[in-house]
Amino acid sequence: MTEVSSLTGRLLVATPALADPNFDRAVVLLIDHDDEGSLGVVLNRPTPVRVGDILLPWAALAGSPGVVFQGGPVSLDSALGVAVVPGDEGAAPGSRPHPGGRDPVGWRRVHGAIGLVDLEAPPELLAAALGSLRIFAGYSGWGPGQLEEELSDGAWYVVESEPGDVSSPEPASLWRAVLRRQRSKLAVIATYPDDASLN
Repeated sequence: MTEVSSLTGRLLVATPALADPNFDRAVVLLIDHDDEGSLGVVLNRPTPVRVGDILLPWAALAGSPGVVFQGGPVSLDSALGVAVVPGDEGAAPGSRPHPGGRDPVGWRRVHGAIGLVDLEAPPELLAAALGSLRIFAGYSGWGPGQLEEELSDGAWYVVESEPGDVSSPEPASLWRAVLRRQRSKLAVIATYPDDASLN
C-alpha cells in the first residue's frame, strides 16, 4: 500500500461540483488522515440543539452559537469535542507528552492549537486553558484511499486551517470566508452563486 501524505489539521472545502447533499458547501476539519482512512468534522453545520440540552457541564465553555454542530453523517448519536488551546500553535501533533507535559489534561493536540477534548473529563480541568470549544454530533469518515479518490475527482479543495475556523461565530459564511482568504484562484470561487443557474 502506498503511504499517504497526511492532511491532518487541514480543511477540506467542498467544490461547487460536489453533489453529495451532506457536504454541500461544507468546510471539514480533518482530525485524522493516514493510509487507514480519514476522519473529520463539518465546521459549518449548526443544529438547533443547544449544547446544554445534551452536555450541560460543557455548555458554559461552548462558543457562540452555543449549539451542537453536525460533524457529518457517521455516528450521529456520538459527540466529539474540538477545542483551541491558545499558544504554541506551531507545535507538531503529539509533540508534548500528556503526563507531565504542558498540554491540558483532557485535551489531545491534533494540529497546532487545535485538539480533541475528552468529554468524559471534568470541564473545570480545561476551563482555564480553552480558547474555544465546539461540540459535534457525528463525524465525516472515509475508508482507505476513498478521500484520495474524491480529491482526484475534484470534489474538495485542500487548504490550511486557522484556529478561528473551529469556532467561527458565523458558520453560515465560513465556506466563503475560507475561500476568500486564499491567495490563489480559489478566492474567486468564494463569489460562486448558491444556485449556478443564476450565474
